[in-house]
Amino acid sequence: MKRHLMLAVGMVVLGGLLLGMAPSAMAGHELVGASKCKSCHKKIGNPYQIWLDSEHSKAFETLATPEAQKIATDKGLGDPQKEEACLKCHVTRAFLGNPAVNEKGKYADTEGVGCEACHGAGSDYKKKSIMKDHDAAVAGGMTREKSEAFCTKCHNEESPTFKAFDFEKQWAEIDHPIVAKEAK
Repeated sequence: MKRHLMLAVGMVVLGGLLLGMAPSAMAGHELVGASKCKSCHKKIGNPYQIWLDSEHSKAFETLATPEAQKIATDKGLGDPQKEEACLKCHVTRAFLGNPAVNEKGKYADTEGVGCEACHGAGSDYKKKSIMKDHDAAVAGGMTREKSEAFCTKCHNEESPTFKAFDFEKQWAEIDHPIVAKEAK
């Protein structure tokens, strides 16, 4: 009887431990933030600077402008920097369906539409050893979305400030091939 009791208690404890670990074991890829991408990618071309100079990096700031405030008011919305209807195209986290943010990362909604909006949440592919192996990076959640259909999830007539979208022209403005610096 004592043995059965010890076995039952052991099973409960083990079950509790496994349940406690389950959320992290089953969690999806987490956001780490554009600054984590910068640490390596400034050395191989400078896609971080291209992003920083783009409107994508300013997308969240745009929601604080008087024009954005007026649009929100006209639509019966509150603060555009808090409204899901606005954030879904102005903030990486909202665009990706609100994935978890990695506690060791530096992600903040204020980065606007960051690297991970197009390349996937980076927690599981950010390490240099993984990034050197394309298949491992893809298995870790890395994507490279280059399609008009992907971009027009936001760049469409649903946007109150929509202007004609020329995919090829717009892509050329944000394209950032990864090119290793030549040895000097």
